[in-house]
Amino acid sequence: MSESEPLEPPSPPAAPLADGKTGAKHPVVLSIGFGVLGLMAFGGIWYWLATRNVESTDDAYTDGRSIIISPRVSGDVVSLDVTDNQFVIKGQPLIHIDPRQYLIDKEQAEGVLETAKRQFAGLQYGAEIGRKNFPAQLEQAEAQLANAKAVLAKAQADYDRQRSLSKQATTQQDVDAAQAALKQAQAQVMLASAQVAQNSPVPQRIGETDAQVGQSKGQIEQAQARLDQANLNLAWTVVEAPQDGWVTKRNVEMGNYVTPGQQLFVIVSPEVWITANFKETQLARMRPGQPVKITVDAYPSLDLRGRVDSIQLGSGSKFAAFPVENATGNFVKVVQRVPVKIVIDSGLDPKLPLPLGISVEPEVTLK
Repeated sequence: MSESEPLEPPSPPAAPLADGKTGAKHPVVLSIGFGVLGLMAFGGIWYWLATRNVESTDDAYTDGRSIIISPRVSGDVVSLDVTDNQFVIKGQPLIHIDPRQYLIDKEQAEGVLETAKRQFAGLQYGAEIGRKNFPAQLEQAEAQLANAKAVLAKAQADYDRQRSLSKQATTQQDVDAAQAALKQAQAQVMLASAQVAQNSPVPQRIGETDAQVGQSKGQIEQAQARLDQANLNLAWTVVEAPQDGWVTKRNVEMGNYVTPGQQLFVIVSPEVWITANFKETQLARMRPGQPVKITVDAYPSLDLRGRVDSIQLGSGSKFAAFPVENATGNFVKVVQRVPVKIVIDSGLDPKLPLPLGISVEPEVTLK
């Protein structure tokens, strides 16, 4: 080889394969890639088939009835019969309010009622007598008037006869006596006429006594109403549970002075359901009665099953304290959420009560 000819670089040796042989590995890599892509496609199709009839949300929580317990009368708490988170049954006493003032009110109302009843009995007896006496008094007055008129007629005749006699046949004393008798008879007629006039309105007098009886009866009813109210106030000194449930948010202690309307307890009902706020785009195929699987974050082991009970006719923002005014300003469309009530049919554990407001994840199977 001459010095003018260039030297050729040596070719690199072939890379050995895993088995010591050399060669291309592209067919194996491509097979693995296609296999992975196939598995991914199969998984995607399976997931789509499994979830295409399922709607779920994590914006859901347990819900139920909570009753605020307040007294209806004021007073000092003399007995506190329950404690926090205690289960109570309907009618069970919760607290006792000092009843002494209400006992006094009851006794006073009983006295007023008894007095009113006695007055009514007296007036009623008087009315019965009046129905008999008033006509008799009128007849007596009329008889006295008739008698007075007869006496007047006789006195008038005697006076006229004395006046017609000559002075030799009578005396001035006899004339004066006849004249006095005549005036006395006239006065008796006037008195008897007045008595007749006084006793004449028999129906009106009977009506007056009946009105007094009716007024007295009204006083009895008023007294009875005051007694009923006193008994009711006395009964209200014992605050009882209106239904079964757990005592929560206790806000009273022994010796506290409580007033009507003051919040003392909240009783949570055993009935619990789920309020799930689904997006409006998830409601197209959702209907009442569809089955629901419920997962509770606090108790992952619980397998709750339920069903869609109802869908609220209004979004959450519509019933908010300050609803959105879409007709003003610049409008930006936001996907709304609508509360859906889900009742629990099975899976509840009595040893694991569900507090209100804890997070759950419902999965609704659409039909």
